[in-house]
Amino acid sequence: MDNLTHSLVGWTLGQAGLKKRTRKGLAALILGANAPDIDVFFGWVPWVPLATHRGFTHGLVGGLLLLPPLLAGLLWLLDRWQVRRGARFASGLPMHFGWLLALSYVGCITHPLLDWQTSYAIQLLSPFSSHWFHADSLFIIDIWIILGLGFAIWRSMRREAREDDTWRKPAIAALAVLAVYISANLGVTGLAKRAVHAEEAPKRPDIVVATPPPTLFWRRQLVWRTDGTIGRAEFDPLRSPSRLYAVAPLQPDGMDDPLAQKALNATPEIVRFMHWSILPIAQVERKGCEATVRYNDARFADGMAAGRFWVSATMPSGAQGC
Repeated sequence: MDNLTHSLVGWTLGQAGLKKRTRKGLAALILGANAPDIDVFFGWVPWVPLATHRGFTHGLVGGLLLLPPLLAGLLWLLDRWQVRRGARFASGLPMHFGWLLALSYVGCITHPLLDWQTSYAIQLLSPFSSHWFHADSLFIIDIWIILGLGFAIWRSMRREAREDDTWRKPAIAALAVLAVYISANLGVTGLAKRAVHAEEAPKRPDIVVATPPPTLFWRRQLVWRTDGTIGRAEFDPLRSPSRLYAVAPLQPDGMDDPLAQKALNATPEIVRFMHWSILPIAQVERKGCEATVRYNDARFADGMAAGRFWVSATMPSGAQGC
């Protein structure tokens, strides 16, 4: 998910009452909700689990064991520094490190839980496993979540400013609606994937990814791999809860080409890309004694993302006489 959504989730949790548990509680929730994305600054490192976005820092070890204590410690040190300088805090709350640590954990946990819902996926078990987990229930930027949480925060803050005892209720209601919204979308994704398995029967797809389009959250754009071929289709439960439409002919993924296999370790960029890719596809263009091998991920090789994720390498073609 985008960082605005992550921030709004942390803020809504604060407006639900958690921010009153300790000084800097709201900061812990909002910063914690964004903390795992620190990995975007480490794309240059040689260790692939950290160089790959949504890897180590989004997993159980990096994101849920290491980041929360680090965040809580930094906020506590900032607070101590402010106290020594004679700062006065508008909240009037005392500092409780135990609650600060707990809220840092709460904030950090929300991040992989939300990212898990998208087709971009996370490596929950990194660095012990490179398996990608994806629930495919939400688009990467869900405008309905942004509007709903933003409205709830606004209502809550207005009531809080009036010293209305019900100021927590809008945020609590928004969190409940968010849980129902995600659960309903998970149900739709389940129907869509079952429709793919029915379409491919008696064969069984190796992997199926179902991506909701922007705004039309009940639809799914499907892509899957079966025996080295890529399939595409769309699903709309309002049209049929069990059938696909706009089914495209199966296309070879190109990964069985000897040059595509040979180029997998040609550059660090390709190594990182293949570590990230769930549905890799390859295109090999041979020109005389040279060949260009291009890789993409079938999830993002079509539609709005087409052209954004290609990586390539040039190598000897092995043609006769070269």
